[in-house]
Amino acid sequence: MDTVKRPDKRAERSRRTREKVIQAARELFVAHGYGATSLQEVADRAGVAVQTVYFVFGNKRTLFKDVVDTSIAGDTEPVAVMDREWFRAACAEPTAAGQLRAHVRGTSEILARVAPLMPMIESAGAADPQIAAQWPDGPDPRYVVQHAAAQALAGKPGARPDVSVATAADLLFCLLSPQLYLLFVQDRGWSQDRWEEWAHATLAAQLCNDPAAGTGSAASSS
Repeated sequence: MDTVKRPDKRAERSRRTREKVIQAARELFVAHGYGATSLQEVADRAGVAVQTVYFVFGNKRTLFKDVVDTSIAGDTEPVAVMDREWFRAACAEPTAAGQLRAHVRGTSEILARVAPLMPMIESAGAADPQIAAQWPDGPDPRYVVQHAAAQALAGKPGARPDVSVATAADLLFCLLSPQLYLLFVQDRGWSQDRWEEWAHATLAAQLCNDPAAGTGSAASSS
């Protein structure tokens, strides 16, 4: 006789608590900065005891890392960007134009979550020099993702054969950066849709043979 696996209520409660604390920390870090936010304030905002925050995260640095990592991922699941469904589906697109469109769209969603955190990330690094130690040394993870996308793009129908994987990775890394996104969306007031169309059109002109691959009505709208 088959047995029905019952949901683990304790694990579900733990997951919800973790999400509440991360969301509370994100709001407070963005509003007041990393250095000015205490774990007691995070606990109060999340509606949990401060001992719970210490038990789950250990310290503020670890909580900060989880805030950044979950903002990139979009959830608290421990799944790397390159293993995410949107990234794998984009790389599986049969044409360069199709992959580029899906890749820019997926990256745009990440940037909308992460770009507003950039001032907070900079201030956190200034307030606590050990913040950087929360991430392992090595190549920039964002570059690793863009290089993987460039490798998937190479050789597909519609991809420019004269553009190397290294050059394509550089273009993706620079044009899809949170810094450039903030300049357009925050400083110049572009909508996310307008930025996405511009980024796609600009990259398509550099990486695709078909000039029409990068056209979009939103690129010229205000």
